[in-house]
Amino acid sequence: MPTIAPILEQSDYLKLLLETPRPNEDKILAFYEHRLGAICKAPRLMLLPLDDHLAHRGDGIFETLVYRHGRIYELDAHLSRMQASATGIYLEPPCAWAKIRELIIEVAKASGTKDGLLRILMGRGAGGFGIDPFEPPISSLYIVAYHFSEHSEDWYNKGLSGFKTSIPAKQGYLAKIKNANYLPNVLMTREAKIKGYDIPFCYDETGYLAESAIANLCLVDKTGTLIIPKFSHALAGTTILKLLQLIEKDNNKIPHKFKQVSEAEVREAQELLVLGTGIGCASVTSYEGQQIADGKPGKTAAYLRKLLQADLKNGVLIK
Repeated sequence: MPTIAPILEQSDYLKLLLETPRPNEDKILAFYEHRLGAICKAPRLMLLPLDDHLAHRGDGIFETLVYRHGRIYELDAHLSRMQASATGIYLEPPCAWAKIRELIIEVAKASGTKDGLLRILMGRGAGGFGIDPFEPPISSLYIVAYHFSEHSEDWYNKGLSGFKTSIPAKQGYLAKIKNANYLPNVLMTREAKIKGYDIPFCYDETGYLAESAIANLCLVDKTGTLIIPKFSHALAGTTILKLLQLIEKDNNKIPHKFKQVSEAEVREAQELLVLGTGIGCASVTSYEGQQIADGKPGKTAAYLRKLLQADLKNGVLIK
């Protein structure tokens, strides 16, 4: 009786692996794996061991960075948050953080482009399929550079549609760790696609606004004050934290404050903003089919986006 899958020798398996196309392989620019200690540019060799606890338990952390015009934006802020996430799940990196920083720069350099995205993944490590975090002998580290698809000006000028997702906010302590278990975020995005909306608005168990799937949410109230929801059930985004620094230094200082935000306040806002690494700052011009203010992107969103764009020049130079 013929077998469903042939048993291949190592050389034949590697040959088949290299011959087999993979989705979106043209988007991968360069990658690093700590087991090998080397950078590679062949997407078909970008593999994750199935027994890495990152794969079968979601036991790990990650960060996503953007580099523009040959400069990595907010590199140290992302690394600082990653260190905090590692501490939060009792994960020791496989090498010094200073070396990880240099590796990130090297992978960006190897990408051969001045504009892209970087994904840093750190897992509990390979070595078994159990749940015991002490099973792997060493943690894993993967760094990938891939193409960045920038949104068009028309996309920003059109504005985005928002809705209240049925997916609840994560537990407070878990939401503050950028961990590799993004299933709630995935389900929010799925619900948005199915219902025909752009941005999910997630609320905690008491009814206060938490965050979106991969971004922070803010609003501008009728007094012109920028309202940032407290990070009780949300990840403190590097983008919103950087914007607050820029606002403090700016001559046209925008009044702002942190507070708990109800859904009623979302509906009554003069502007709704979504802020994240890939987006920067964009306007949500409708919520649950209801127009926000005049239904057009607001001046605060446009101004904050300009602040971020101007600050890109301060990124870490890819040598």
